[in-house]
Amino acid sequence: MSDLNPILSGSAQSIAAYQEAIEQSTNAVVQWLKQPEMYQGKTVEELRERIRLEFSEQGLGNQAAIERAVEYFLKDSLSVHHPQCVAHLHCPSLVISQAAEVLINATNQSMDSWDQSPSATLIEIKLIEWLREQVGYPAGDAGVFTSGGTQSNLMGLMLARDAFFARQGHSVQLHGLTGDLSKIKVLCSESAHFSVQKNMALMGLGYQSVTQVKTDKFSRMDLNDLTEKLAQAKARGEQVMAIVATAGTTDAGAIDPLAEIAALAAKEQIWVHVDAAWGGALLLSEKYRHFLNGLELADSVTLDFHKQFFQTISCGAFLLKEARHYQLMRYQAAYLNSDFDEEQGVPNLVSKSLQTTRRFDALKLWMGLEALGKKQYADIIDNGVTLAQQVAQFVAEQPQLELVMQPQLASVLFRFRPENGDAAGVALLNQRIGDALLASGSANVGVTEADGVTCLKLTLLNPTVCLEDVKVLLASVMACGRQLQNA
Repeated sequence: MSDLNPILSGSAQSIAAYQEAIEQSTNAVVQWLKQPEMYQGKTVEELRERIRLEFSEQGLGNQAAIERAVEYFLKDSLSVHHPQCVAHLHCPSLVISQAAEVLINATNQSMDSWDQSPSATLIEIKLIEWLREQVGYPAGDAGVFTSGGTQSNLMGLMLARDAFFARQGHSVQLHGLTGDLSKIKVLCSESAHFSVQKNMALMGLGYQSVTQVKTDKFSRMDLNDLTEKLAQAKARGEQVMAIVATAGTTDAGAIDPLAEIAALAAKEQIWVHVDAAWGGALLLSEKYRHFLNGLELADSVTLDFHKQFFQTISCGAFLLKEARHYQLMRYQAAYLNSDFDEEQGVPNLVSKSLQTTRRFDALKLWMGLEALGKKQYADIIDNGVTLAQQVAQFVAEQPQLELVMQPQLASVLFRFRPENGDAAGVALLNQRIGDALLASGSANVGVTEADGVTCLKLTLLNPTVCLEDVKVLLASVMACGRQLQNA
């Protein structure tokens, strides 16, 4: 081993090395932030050819390793803070979130036992209590921070499954799955996140267990079709273990009728999980909080903070209405959560999580709330929803653009619409517009489908972006469309 100790510690040598590495990295980020381009415009093949690994016997040292990371990673990274970067639910981050990452990374706390993360454990518990209050849940701390929506949705579906079997006197935890699994179903809308299917396959029930409910013209779950699908399932001898409602679909930002879905589910003792990974940001909204009415009726809820809460990736949470359901996944490991510790009142988060080792991502939300306050947080969340409405009005006024759907959260679905051209040609043209803008490095516009129509998508999460910025982007879309059309 080298005489130079590479480990972060309290020695003078280590502290000096840490300060030098952080300063070098910070200076590089500052220069990158000043980069005018949204993206340097390299293709997959160009990046594959450009990136080279150099793992030598002796190592390059911190300075050279950082220089290479800047050259081969940072310079070719997408500038998510750029006003023309609007393709995905990929937010720019709060400055305070970056500061939180420094503290999280340096301390390297692990959330799987109190003696590895003493203050962090209590901060997370208090934040879960606060989040439950925002949702409208009873007082308590049933919930945990997660890596994001897919993991939170998995927890909701897993507990729904195990509660379903527990009502029949069977423990999945002890004895595994049993019976005719083809008869067990989960209902979600056609616009629900793909993680519903992915997680049902992971849990051994397969894609076939997912029944998709039709949506209305705004991509919200259709209550009439939900009622019909429930009746059809009963007639076929199927059992519905859960209904997954969505509060903020990926493309349209649609929020299903939460209260009405919960009322239908309650009649049949069906678990309701709400995927509010995006729309959950409206918990802090001053203008649009009522969009989430009925969320408090759900058995479990997914929240993400690396979307419209503007936290760095990753940062999410899972909330469970009734703490008793956590017993369905409880496992005692003496080296982490012994009976003795529990009797002494030592907090235990690992029994609430699918993860064992886990970062202290809750610190980012805590520091964000403390730094901004609820008023400023509400303003930057509301800004995106209001801006989307303004952009939609502008799009509707442009002869060469067509608004595909009225916005509901902070996304706008539209397409370039030439005077002539069949449906397939128009669809291909819009796909090529999205590809061409990214290849040029000038903009990143989403390409998706809504009711079978290929369209472009603006996801307006950036609170520093205004209508004039979006008009510039739309002018680029129209110019690109004309150029491709005439090529």
